[in-house]
Amino acid sequence: MKIVALGLRGVPNVMGGVETHCEQLYPRMRIVAPDIRITVIARALYVPEGRATFQGVDIRPIPAIKNIYLEAVTHTFVGLLYARFAERADVVHIHAIGPGLLIPLAKLLGLPVVFTHHGEDYNREKWNGLAKMALRLGEAQAVRFADRMISVSRPVARSLMERNPALTNRISMIPNGAAVGQWLEADGSAAADALRRLDLEPGGYVMTVARLVPEKGIHDLVDAASDLPDGMKLVIVGGAQMKSAYAEKLLARASERVIFIGELPRDDITPLYANTALFVLASYHEGMPIVALEALSSGARVLLSDIAPNKDLDLSADNYFPVGNVAALRAKLSAIEDVPRANADVILLKYDWNVIARETVELFRVVVGKDDFAGVGFNAADDGRA
Repeated sequence: MKIVALGLRGVPNVMGGVETHCEQLYPRMRIVAPDIRITVIARALYVPEGRATFQGVDIRPIPAIKNIYLEAVTHTFVGLLYARFAERADVVHIHAIGPGLLIPLAKLLGLPVVFTHHGEDYNREKWNGLAKMALRLGEAQAVRFADRMISVSRPVARSLMERNPALTNRISMIPNGAAVGQWLEADGSAAADALRRLDLEPGGYVMTVARLVPEKGIHDLVDAASDLPDGMKLVIVGGAQMKSAYAEKLLARASERVIFIGELPRDDITPLYANTALFVLASYHEGMPIVALEALSSGARVLLSDIAPNKDLDLSADNYFPVGNVAALRAKLSAIEDVPRANADVILLKYDWNVIARETVELFRVVVGKDDFAGVGFNAADDGRA
């Protein structure tokens, strides 16, 4: 079976939830099912030139227009033609509701489609009214025309089923996973080197990992950082993939205590999770927050906004604050020790990428007619994974 993936910028070490999802998932799918072949059609803007291989996954960069509104859709259009005529795909895996607009084209080309819904992107502040309409249409096209749909979020899966009751048998909930805890080294030497390079002390900083876009709520976190304990720094990992007034305004607030590091490779972020006093995700919008799972799996204290996808992680009430409430966030930052640690082993067990890869492979085999799907799906009447 030949799977061609579209809708992401590329892998590996390309920042973004969809990109992290694919980087973690596809190599594990190859291990679970060595008979399958996977090609990621990457955007040449974000990956090195030339065809490459990453842990058994083929990476094929093709040109893309760098434009906030047109990049994903135009790249998916060209990518579908490439998947059909150059790669001879047996099935395409399309990610996110923007690229979902092109699923009817995939079907016209005779390509079976598995679609993964990563979140209700039309709720993001950065989009104008026309873009939000297009994203809602992309979601509708995906639900109607994809052979099978995966939602990484339980609340989103439930919403899709309630809005499309006749199509519930084509929707499965398979979450994102957690992996960082499995990579932590025993002696701590790499962590010590990473902290030294960034002039950080273990337990001497609060951190977040997010793109510099309004829906990540970094402005709220910077506003609240004034009540951090003396000597504590706020470290912000992530960049802006498109120039914006919002990102420029945020970066102008950098200081000795508010540090914008920019994008980092995953191996450099891992020791930061393990040594932070607190990981914060102040998002107004998420699909299923991989960075929160990574921080939890490393044993960090984690504080999240109380939006539905974050609440779906089912942490203690003390791990949440009301989204957009700077005063509440400031109070949490002034009493970090009151934020409980989750059990990292439980997180790794519940959100195991190896299990997720096996379930995804089973679903793909159903789509190409080679198996019956026996994986973990989602029941609209059930709040949990079966």
